[in-house]
Amino acid sequence: MSLAVIGAIDHFVLTVRSVEATCDFYRRVLGMRRLDEPNRPTALLFGTQKINLHEVGRTFEPKAKTPTPGSGDFCLVAAVPLAEVLASLEANGVSIEVGPVERTGARGTMMSVYFRDPDDNLIEVSEYPLD
Repeated sequence: MSLAVIGAIDHFVLTVRSVEATCDFYRRVLGMRRLDEPNRPTALLFGTQKINLHEVGRTFEPKAKTPTPGSGDFCLVAAVPLAEVLASLEANGVSIEVGPVERTGARGTMMSVYFRDPDDNLIEVSEYPLD
């Protein structure tokens, strides 16, 4: 057995067409908080993690070799029941692509719903069963 050297995800970066549109979407639909700091990328805060945003033509170094809007595909774990996530999606006119469906995540079986953000990144929001 090898030693795990990574304990958690701190942040990841999305390249977006519009920081304003992206921040508005994630704030309204998922309740994330926007953070703007001088000479740093705008960030979306949630839990103890964040998403840094690089706007096309205004990226920060270092960065991915070929940053492209809409190439993200990631899963977030809900802090509220999935029913509340579904209600927020509906209230904000966000189309559900798949779900709720059962999936297997890092901690085991979970229920997931899939939808897209303004750049067409695929977002999965999941709920693990209560222990």
